[in-house]
Amino acid sequence: MYAAAGLAIMATMVLAITRTLLGPTVYDRILAVNMFGTKTVLIIAAIAFLTDRMDLLDIALAYALINFIGIIAVLKFFEYGEFSRGGRGRP
Repeated sequence: MYAAAGLAIMATMVLAITRTLLGPTVYDRILAVNMFGTKTVLIIAAIAFLTDRMDLLDIALAYALINFIGIIAVLKFFEYGEFSRGGRGRP
């Protein structure tokens, strides 16, 4: 049962990488990278459950937060072209 779930998660990770490489727009690629990060968190949580090492859940949570902040930063960069200001036209 757990092996099937792990294989299904790995299959969706392969599909996410495919979308990252072939995505027609930059936003499709960013969404695919976000999905890959989410699936990575799921894999870490599944490994923590299977090996009975609950300390790995802290690592999964930290990775999820880094993934979220990173995606927001990349989207802001592509939207405004810079990180320092809130947008174009603002002082």
